[in-house]
Amino acid sequence: MIRLTELKFPLEHQVADLERLVLQTLGLPAQAVRHVHVFKRSVDARKAQLLVVYVVDVELTDPAQETQLLQQLAGKPHLGPTPDMVYRLPCQAPADSVADMQWQRPVVIGFGPCGIFAALMLAQMGLKPIVLERGRKVRQRTKDTWGLWRKSALDPESNVQFGEGGAGTFSDGKLWSQIKDPRYLGRKVMAEFVKAGAPEEILVESHPHIGTFKLVKVVENMREQIIALGGEIRFEQRMVDIAFDEGPPDGSGRTRRVRALTVRDLATASDYELPTRHVVLAPGHSARDTFVMLHARGVEIAAKPFSIGFRIEHPQGVIDRSRWGRHAGHPALGAAEYRLVHHAANGRSVYSFCMCPGGTVVAATSEAGRVVTNGMSQYSRNERNANAGIVVGIDPADFPADASRMRAALGDDAFIGDNQAEGHPLAGIVLQRELESNAYLLGGSSYQAPGQLVGDFLSDRASTALGGVEPSYKPGVLLGQLASALPSYAIDAIREALPVFGRKIKGFDMPDAVLTGVETRTSSPVRIGRGDDFQSLNVQGLYPAGEGASYAGGILSAGVDGIRVAEAVAKSVLGSH
Repeated sequence: MIRLTELKFPLEHQVADLERLVLQTLGLPAQAVRHVHVFKRSVDARKAQLLVVYVVDVELTDPAQETQLLQQLAGKPHLGPTPDMVYRLPCQAPADSVADMQWQRPVVIGFGPCGIFAALMLAQMGLKPIVLERGRKVRQRTKDTWGLWRKSALDPESNVQFGEGGAGTFSDGKLWSQIKDPRYLGRKVMAEFVKAGAPEEILVESHPHIGTFKLVKVVENMREQIIALGGEIRFEQRMVDIAFDEGPPDGSGRTRRVRALTVRDLATASDYELPTRHVVLAPGHSARDTFVMLHARGVEIAAKPFSIGFRIEHPQGVIDRSRWGRHAGHPALGAAEYRLVHHAANGRSVYSFCMCPGGTVVAATSEAGRVVTNGMSQYSRNERNANAGIVVGIDPADFPADASRMRAALGDDAFIGDNQAEGHPLAGIVLQRELESNAYLLGGSSYQAPGQLVGDFLSDRASTALGGVEPSYKPGVLLGQLASALPSYAIDAIREALPVFGRKIKGFDMPDAVLTGVETRTSSPVRIGRGDDFQSLNVQGLYPAGEGASYAGGILSAGVDGIRVAEAVAKSVLGSH
């Protein structure tokens, strides 16, 4: 097929207009084209006149003409052959050998987007993975999560962070990423989502999303696919330890190899050993106890930068009018999004994070006595408010280095050998926990979030009453001052950034807009090192993956990483058989 890009039309146009432009660009009569496939559709809102921009793949009636036509039009911009985007499994377990390999069935830790795709791909390659998920099935997990939102009752093992589907289940369900993807693995991810029941338009829209309620059914269907292919998914099973064998160095100098996992059945509070040689480690960015255990066992792990801040809420109409102008409310556009960044005078970067059009701010803690905010949207994106994180980048130099603070937050298991508090690999977790505990106190110690109106925040005075914006966070918002909710450098940077953002999006710094805190789980606070073979830098058979290990940031990139890691595991298993 032939791919055409940058085909632009006014907002009000017909399908026939697209077909006519394709024929005109290729210089062909109508009968020479069998079909025009829309590959991608986006809206260009940079000018007052909105434009719809298409990328299409053109199938000719006579495929033999394609090469000749491409040669004739070689000088035309935005035209070329359609790339090969078909995914092909790199290897396949022989059917008669699977029984002999049961002792080394790969184990996947975590059933979020990365774990789901790692397990699905391993299953499709005939390797019958075992999945360990500490949380519950997605529908029961949803009920548990509503327990926090409606009744202030937290289940530490089943919440926004833990459970089937991972943290992405309670989000906007965004399915786009800026990762380099030369193999079009992102297309494979979205095709599997569509196969599992996601709307087909996610394959076409430039910024696709699914939304929470639709994700629930999609995740369930993917679970059933894995089981049908011989995989096993064990819920309420938490990995609490890992055992190694010592041996001669492998090609990368590793002398330890995974031998078995210790697994705690949370339903019975009993432990058992699970022998395995291949572990996909995809626990998500909030598996703090897992990070402590891995560090205690000597797995290569390091502190990494992340971001902290607040959630901000505006009426969705304010954002729509600023972004779409006179076209705001047009049914073809939906709820408007934004992306903002500002480099503050103190050297900090402030940016919008996880923007949720027509969504809600949600309680996202996974630990008792702590408050964390995040954003969520349904597929319809029709709630009254828009929300986003307004966050400030921090790095390990900002993390605590005091031994007493470290031990209070992490326990003695976090200190092994000669490790000192300064530069500790888990210091980012300490800062997260301190900020989240402080937010809990500022919110009245009831899982309410501390909040402040933007006008009051900029003027450094306490908020006492809401204005025209009703915050969506449940269990509720306790108004006051947020100056003590974050380090002073973050407060100063956000105060500087909000008026700047207001000049980019009219109304962004409106006095009635509401800030709620704190946003601390923007990404993992650690990076679990891995080599070119996707295995831990110092443990053979351990495959750090996804967002928790810092190899992804969002549903799509996590799914892509799950595929890549599964391929590496399969090649290792089948190559060693």
